[in-house]
Formats: sequence, structure tokens, C-alpha cells
Amino acid sequence: MEEHVLEMKNITMQFGGVVAVNNLSLEVNNGEIVSLIGPNGAGKTTAFNVITGVYAPTNGAVYFNGNQIVENFPRGKMKKLYAGSNRGDFTKHLEPTPDVITKLGIARTFQNIRLWKSQTVFTNVLIAKHLRRTSNIITATFRLNRKEEKKQREETAELLKILGLYEVRDELCTSLPYGLQRRLEIARALATNPTFLLLDEPAAGMNPQETAELTDFIRRIRDEFHLTVLMIEHHMDLVMDISDRIYVLNFGSLIANGTPEEIQNNPKVISAYLGESED
Repeated sequence: MEEHVLEMKNITMQFGGVVAVNNLSLEVNNGEIVSLIGPNGAGKTTAFNVITGVYAPTNGAVYFNGNQIVENFPRGKMKKLYAGSNRGDFTKHLEPTPDVITKLGIARTFQNIRLWKSQTVFTNVLIAKHLRRTSNIITATFRLNRKEEKKQREETAELLKILGLYEVRDELCTSLPYGLQRRLEIARALATNPTFLLLDEPAAGMNPQETAELTDFIRRIRDEFHLTVLMIEHHMDLVMDISDRIYVLNFGSLIANGTPEEIQNNPKVISAYLGESED
């Protein structure tokens, strides 16, 4: 049996009395591009936040490369408030912070671009490289980390060349066209040396030509960097073109999963997300 790169097991995320995600289970296998789709407010970004340690789930567990990285169960006031599924199935409290999750090899982008606005293109990527540095305050103060810093600067330059951003390396990131800012955010994520990449609406705000270019770009980085990709996206042309498999959320619950062809022809998906046919 093929081991999953990522597995979410019965994840429920509840905020007060609101169940944002209820009993979500999904798997992503090595080398796949998998999309998570659904209407606004369906719980997609909440699921990303659980995977990356921004939120501790109210209930459920997450596994990465066969190792459990997250688990939680209703505690404190949530014991009485809990309205999700699978109460009592989980008993451990395992809540790593986002930096710990990133060091495991999981990187992400955001729905709203979150670049360091006062920094250049080069510095945005170099700062992300620092996640893997071995220096400390002593070695940095006395410049004992010169070799490591030089290597990271060389790696940053090479990454920018690969991704077509080297020519704008000295420009402020905010001066870039929107499409290049999106590409830079992906470059920054890649600078952390991930094996699993989460893309939160990477085509948001792009025109059709930019979206087509992004589709080719995502495939290329998947292949060149040997990545597995989980993507949230509303551009259905991109989703159907690039995805190996698709999961569909509606009101926090999983309503369908399958290949693009299966999802396109699923009556629940058509009703909840893609719209009813006029025929």
C-alpha cells in the first residue's frame, strides 16, 4: 500500500459554537497535485491552517510522511461546546508551532500575498533561507557564519534564476507586477527546502494569460523540485487542468473527492459549487 505524504484524519475545527471544518479526512500521495475546492467559507483555508500549525484542531490528527505531527481533542470549555464528529476518538495533545511544521518540510503561500514589503526580491527569499541556518547569536555576532551566509546567498541567487526572478532581484517586492509577486511568494516558500507545498489560491487576481502561465509554472516546480502539492483554487480551468485528484468542501464538510472528470460530473458538486446546468 502506498504511504501517504499527508493524511488528515477526522479533522474538526470549531470556533466557539461554529464548526468551520467537520470530520475532514483526506490523503495526498507522493508527487501528486491535489486541489481542495469549495465555495467561500467552506473551510479550505482553515484546513490549511490546521496542517501548518496556525490552528490546533479541535479534534483529529494530521500525519506527514507516516509520522503523526498534529493531534487534539475537545478540552476545557470545548468539552461542552463540541458539536463535531468523532468525540472520544482522539486522546493526545500534539500542537507544533508553524516554524516546527516548516522545518519538517511543509511550506505554504497565502490567499493574500504576505511578502516583506520593505525588502527587495532577493532579501525576501534570503530571509526564508534562514530557517535552515545553523548559526546562533554568538557565531553571527563574530561573523563566524560567513561560509553559511555566503552559501545561502548563492542558493538564493540560483533559485531566483530558476524561477525567472533574478533580473528583478534588487527591486522592492512591491514594485513587481502582481503575477511576479505571486511567483515570488512561491519562491520564498521553496527557499525553505520543502517536500510538500500548499498553495492558497495562487491564481487569485490573475488574468487568463497569467493563470495559464501559472499552471505551467506549478507543474514545472513540482517536477524540478520533486514536490507534492496541495492547492486551494477557485479558477476551475486551472483546477481541472492541473489536478490529479480533487476534494470538495461545502459548509465545512467533505461532499466529494475524485479525479477531475469525476468531480465535473458529480451532482453534489454541480449543485453546491459549479452551478446547475441550464440544459
